[in-house]
Amino acid sequence: MADKEFLQGAYGLDGPEATKALYRDWAQSYEDEVLANGYATPERCAVALAKFATNLDGPLLDIGCGTGLSGAALAKHGFSCIDGTDFSPEMLALAEKKGIYRSLTLGDVNTPLPGNYANAAAIGVFSPGHAPPESLHEFLSVLQPGGCLVFSLNDHALKDAAYQGAIMNEIDGGGAELLANDYGPHLPKIGMQCRVYVLRKRA
Repeated sequence: MADKEFLQGAYGLDGPEATKALYRDWAQSYEDEVLANGYATPERCAVALAKFATNLDGPLLDIGCGTGLSGAALAKHGFSCIDGTDFSPEMLALAEKKGIYRSLTLGDVNTPLPGNYANAAAIGVFSPGHAPPESLHEFLSVLQPGGCLVFSLNDHALKDAAYQGAIMNEIDGGGAELLANDYGPHLPKIGMQCRVYVLRKRA
């Protein structure tokens, strides 16, 4: 598969095996391709989380950390203790080389995650074929009371009402408070936008 086809293929995946295969093959050229298309979401998410998080030195879980672009942005904006998890061993191997993470764990968004984090991030993770809407509750569960979760919904995910429904379930059910909801660039070179959200877990 040509490099330019990986990015488009990421939004039409059917099932976890197809997802794992794509990211296995894409790992080596992933950063070059997304950065060439202006990948803005890690920076936007890191800025948003740093604005609202009350404990930048506490442990942060970077869910779906990939090659570490998200962790690099979070570290740049003051987060000093970052753990990462991802389903792709090929991506994790590249993330480890960055020297950003305290620990890196092979894991799947559909299985339980370790808890008790001051903050968490799921940057570029929610999308059809990747993390389903119900994963939001699991992601919030890793947080300490008062901790913040930053995540993004790209234009593909925003077309699926179930993602918005999952957010409203957490807010209306009293589990989380919405702190930020900002629409802006995701991959501007291909005309794709996303919303960046910050939720605070209620006590």
